[in-house]
Amino acid sequence: MKAELISIGDEILIGQIVNTNSVFLAKELNKIGVAIAQITAISDEKNTIINALDQARERADIIIMTGGLGPTKDDLTKHTLCEYFDDHLVKDEAVLAHIENIFKKYVTTPISDMNRAQANLPSKATLLHNRFGTAAGMWFLDQDQIFISLPGVPYEMEALIKNEVLPKIQEQFVLPSIYHKTILTYGLGESVIAERIEKWEENLPKEIKLAYLPSLGRVRLRLTTTGKDMETIKNAVDAQVAEVIPLIKDIYYGTEEDKPIEVLIGEKLKQKGKTLSCAESCTGGAIAARLTANAGASKFFNGSAITYAVSSKTQILGVSKSLIDQNGEVSAAVVESMALGAQKKYGTDYALATTGNAGPSKSDQGREVGTVFIGIATPEKVESFQFNMGNNRTRVIHKTVNQAFEILFSALLKS
Repeated sequence: MKAELISIGDEILIGQIVNTNSVFLAKELNKIGVAIAQITAISDEKNTIINALDQARERADIIIMTGGLGPTKDDLTKHTLCEYFDDHLVKDEAVLAHIENIFKKYVTTPISDMNRAQANLPSKATLLHNRFGTAAGMWFLDQDQIFISLPGVPYEMEALIKNEVLPKIQEQFVLPSIYHKTILTYGLGESVIAERIEKWEENLPKEIKLAYLPSLGRVRLRLTTTGKDMETIKNAVDAQVAEVIPLIKDIYYGTEEDKPIEVLIGEKLKQKGKTLSCAESCTGGAIAARLTANAGASKFFNGSAITYAVSSKTQILGVSKSLIDQNGEVSAAVVESMALGAQKKYGTDYALATTGNAGPSKSDQGREVGTVFIGIATPEKVESFQFNMGNNRTRVIHKTVNQAFEILFSALLKS
């Protein structure tokens, strides 16, 4: 079973927004055993959409489109689908009532005829209820192929996929089971690991695929297989994991599901009944933003201080001014004091702290662009790590956040 993803919208093509929808869709479809044949981004233009649909149906059983369902004249997807499937629009009273209810409850501006017109939908479509927005999802069956059109707003699309689309696909198709298991390693590069496990990798069953997923300070080894019976393929992969662990026991830190590291951190902290706080300088709140983007963060995350200036480090976190004068803001001593200050202020078991020079020029203390210190305070100790994250400001911040998470996750695995 193969799917093709088509993202519709000029805002994607000109780089105005990042196409996160395709990433989400690919992950969710992969979980239920649907492979992705191709991902395409196109403009919201009739002939372009028709050509994309013609090409997609040559490659895929399921074609999922996102975007182009807004109320304005430049949103052409709905009308183009009518032409493509030789259809016409009809008013759906249930969808109209839903749109009017949204405006009554949540929108301060009066509802317009353009908004009401979103209830005019192709007569051949099975409608998918969009509980968070005014653009209904649409499901078409044509020549034994499924065509699905969804709004491009990420949270609306994601809810439709989870609540409407995936259950419907699973009802209508017999799908293979797919199983991933990811081994976490810290401390060695992928080439060194590859040499160490070479014989094991050569003897892997052909139906089990190994992927190396390196990032700063960490390499994940992901094993993947598919089959008819989940229990059978799970046992096959788990047996291979048991064989390779003794070969990497000095760098092995456990396994993970296919989840972001900040989600795994939250799960670990909740399992252990521990709490976390942050003190961020060069990352400017990016660590806290990633943590609190996930529901349930309040169960383990007590708070964060963005201490960009010297005064905030001293006044909020209690970092000694003389310590800063002696060592500089970007230093091991200061980041450790920041971590301890956050740990004390928020009363947490763990605290992360960052300070660094993200650029574009040398700091007043002469620290090169990209120099970063990450501190972690645990129930047992405080320690810090120095890195050079490169000379691009965005990259420095992004890499620092990821590295801080990896340091914390490693500490949680060891505790």
